[in-house]
Amino acid sequence: MEKQQKIVSMFNDIAGTYDVANRVLSMGIDKSWRNKACNKTFELYGQKSIEKIVDVACGTGDMILFWEKVANENSIEIKNIIGIDPSVGMMEVGKKKLPHVEFIEAGAASMPLESESTDIISISYGIRNVVQRQEAFYEFARVLKKDGLVVINEFTKNKKEKLLDHLTDFYMNKILPVLGGLISKNKEAYTYLPNSIDEFLTTENLCKELKKAGLEPIHVKAFSMNISTLIIAKKL
Repeated sequence: MEKQQKIVSMFNDIAGTYDVANRVLSMGIDKSWRNKACNKTFELYGQKSIEKIVDVACGTGDMILFWEKVANENSIEIKNIIGIDPSVGMMEVGKKKLPHVEFIEAGAASMPLESESTDIISISYGIRNVVQRQEAFYEFARVLKKDGLVVINEFTKNKKEKLLDHLTDFYMNKILPVLGGLISKNKEAYTYLPNSIDEFLTTENLCKELKKAGLEPIHVKAFSMNISTLIIAKKL
């Protein structure tokens, strides 16, 4: 668990500049990725009133803002929304942005939530930071209601076959660490990001792990030259 603690400590260090760095480094495109994830999830779930959404590895609450915005645009009522993250520093920023939201300090593999209590669990750009990933998927399955949805936005590993793939790779490995380091004053954290993607799973293997936990992928889509992938899985 030493590796997990190191990751949490790193996020505590960059919490204050995280939102600004995210917008600059993704050139704002991450907003569109999040928006599409929320819209597609609500479409697939097909309910106008949702008891509970849990955003895991919620960080500063970015995805929670999108859940609320998109629900509002679609006249969907969310009765309860919770943010869960092991990084207290990130959640402190989130509490200032979203004072009405409950934030809980916990890891993805061990959440203090009742079994079969949640409609939707989301994790955006955080699953590759979860060391006990398979255990986390079992935990998601425990907490979700039957037919509940897991929503994953992630930078997945892809084969570098085209020129654009190599250009993306150059940006992630050479430009992103420098820019991120300048904004956050922590270059190590933004060197970790591309490395964590390279060490991460392919979309295919991620889907296999979800299935193993009883979570059936029902929607898989890549965005922006395969930089980001959306996976929505249903609890069987």
